Amino acid sequence: MIKNSHSVIGRLELVDLPDLGIERIEAKIDTGAFTSSLHCHKIHIFEKDNTKYVRFNLLDPAHPAYNEKLFELVIHDIRPVKSSNGISEDRVFIKTMIRFFDTDFEIQFSLTDRSEMKYPLLVGRKFLKGKFLVDVSKKNLSVKK
Repeated sequence: MIKNSHSVIGRLELVDLPDLGIERIEAKIDTGAFTSSLHCHKIHIFEKDNTKYVRFNLLDPAHPAYNEKLFELVIHDIRPVKSSNGISEDRVFIKTMIRFFDTDFEIQFSLTDRSEMKYPLLVGRKFLKGKFLVDVSKKNLSVKK
């Protein structure tokens, strides 16, 4: 048996996005995805004071955590991402915090329409590497019992 100091998480986890005012949102932990993505709609890029920003609504109105709040954040990057259907598209990336085991970590999310997906939040291996091991037979291991 290999010993290491990485925390173990399951294939699904309830996480917080404290900077975005979201608590206990279900995230799919996906080691097959390189980047992490967050479901948004009404995504609009604009410039203010020579800095690129993105304005968006999180989630869908039908989601229990939806709060109609319009977010404006600095764009961290815009780069191509190949989705699970093999189609590449340019996506906006933001930096924010995500909470596992009552610890906040910085994460980059691509903003995209995930309305056809079961989970609005996907956490990919770029974030997971060096922090967590994934036990696909478990879920919600990071939630306090």
